[in-house]
Amino acid sequence: MVILHSNSALDQWLAAAGGPVHFVPTMGGLHRGHQRLIRAACGSGARVLVSVFVNPTQFAAGDDFTTYPRHPDGDAQQAGAAGADAVWFPAVEHVYSEADDANPDRTCSGGRPRIEPALIRTLCGPWRPGHFEGVLMVMERLLERVQPAVVVMGEKDWQQLTVLRQCLPALRQKRCRLLAAPVVREEDGLPCSSRNGRLSPAQRRQAALAPQALQEAEAAVLAGERRATVLEQRVRTRLASSGLQVDYAQLVHPLTLQPCSRLEGVAMLATAVHVGPARLLDHRFLLSRKPIIAIDGPAGTGKSTVTRLLAARLGLLHLDTGAMYRAVAWLVLENRQPVGSGEALQKLLETMELRLAWGDHGQQVIRINGVNVSDAVRLPRVTAAVPRVAALPEVRQVLTRQQRVLGREGGLVSEGRDMGTAVFPHAELKVYLTATVAERARRRAADMTQRGQTPPPLATLEAQIAERDHLDRTRTEAPLRPAEDGVVVATDGISVEQVVDELEDLFRQRVPHGAWSMGRR
Repeated sequence: MVILHSNSALDQWLAAAGGPVHFVPTMGGLHRGHQRLIRAACGSGARVLVSVFVNPTQFAAGDDFTTYPRHPDGDAQQAGAAGADAVWFPAVEHVYSEADDANPDRTCSGGRPRIEPALIRTLCGPWRPGHFEGVLMVMERLLERVQPAVVVMGEKDWQQLTVLRQCLPALRQKRCRLLAAPVVREEDGLPCSSRNGRLSPAQRRQAALAPQALQEAEAAVLAGERRATVLEQRVRTRLASSGLQVDYAQLVHPLTLQPCSRLEGVAMLATAVHVGPARLLDHRFLLSRKPIIAIDGPAGTGKSTVTRLLAARLGLLHLDTGAMYRAVAWLVLENRQPVGSGEALQKLLETMELRLAWGDHGQQVIRINGVNVSDAVRLPRVTAAVPRVAALPEVRQVLTRQQRVLGREGGLVSEGRDMGTAVFPHAELKVYLTATVAERARRRAADMTQRGQTPPPLATLEAQIAERDHLDRTRTEAPLRPAEDGVVVATDGISVEQVVDELEDLFRQRVPHGAWSMGRR
């Protein structure tokens, strides 16, 4: 492992890296939590760089800048043991130049990044004025110099992570990817922190009551409690009765960091307490149900493939609602009746028995009136009938009710045309996948060929797709459109794996590892 002490040494090492660099920024005092970050950065042929820099701009007057733990030899040993290729120990003048001192608004990329005020109105924001501005400032400079493909940070300080995700230009503009790693805890439940080493044995026992209080709040949620005021007060009372000085105990939305009056879906209950010389943060993500991802978009954008891969990666079930509409279209064709509203359709829907199940590998199996139609619903004649069947209000109302029942407990990645707008408006993540008509026609032809079918000319496919788009967008019942609070993701020119990576990153901004992992399936 290489030790770097100057910018020129860093530049030489980066030039010789010969591939992508994964970057783990730290303030030293490395422990098991940092080692988890370094191990997460390893792999994919990347070189791993760790920085150790106690950043003065994020410490306010009276904070513990001068007493913050500094153990460079131990940090280097810890980093090397975890797999780092190099450790960079910059001095203040290596990060902040004289030009910065003369003009605090200057940054390497021109124009200081600004924090959205709402992100620092809660939690540590009111208690640490200037702190997050300092974090944002140093991270921009570090990323500007290192130019990593991936930066790895922990979920322990969730507010800091959220500020960086939403305000740091390099991340917003996708010049590098942020990979978040879950909190690592000590045997007594405390999150690993360099500040833990400053506690006496008695203070350590006292501090360990904070994670216990959060765990008790989680137990209250499992017992049915949903009111924020009750959950917050339980934690404050427990902490205060233990002799801890409490700055806050707040229930907030993970993405917006705004207070929640009631637990709906996923929320974060966070605390900050003072124990002896240390101010310690902790949090617990609370779930009223398992998370839901709703993926909408027109035909041919790769929804099925992306949804299946994302569901497998996150340990969620794949709900292909498009297959449900295909099943109804298949049933209409099998009964040889015209596609349209009326008494015959109503009777067909009333007597229909539509069942979904999941196979051994998470694939969706669909049966209608006892018949397995998982493959039959992909036949060209069914595909051609789906737009007209899906536009019928009676069909959408019946299937929407069934989908909501399936999603009552959550734990789904659901794809369709109105998942985020009509079926699951409270989903944790709502995505609208899109692509050009030409790209979607090319994908449809490739899919048909793979299935052993002979595709029509691309011009014909483009016309069919454009007609389907028009029908979906102009229907009276739940027309196709992005959800107001959804995220539009264009899939032209990027691989399926890249799309899945982007959706996983979006999911982890809302539902972190601390709230959901495959182990909690």
